[in-house]
Amino acid sequence: MKDDIIVFDGTVVEVLPNYEFIVELENGFRIRAYVSGKTRKEKISILLGNKVKVEVSTYDVSRGRITWRYKNF
Repeated sequence: MKDDIIVFDGTVVEVLPNYEFIVELENGFRIRAYVSGKTRKEKISILLGNKVKVEVSTYDVSRGRITWRYKNF
């Protein structure tokens, strides 16, 4: 099952309701991504312009799951 997941880095370009975001990936594509359960449980805030790690399934490449927010310095 883990073989069906591709990991990308991207930037949040739009904030949507219900912990969903539009993320622009490094390759220029934009996908809709939601926050993973562990990130939501720990109440890690994700804002416009944050760098994030996104897991995308090979079955639906238009949606993803945000699993990590990088620290902005």
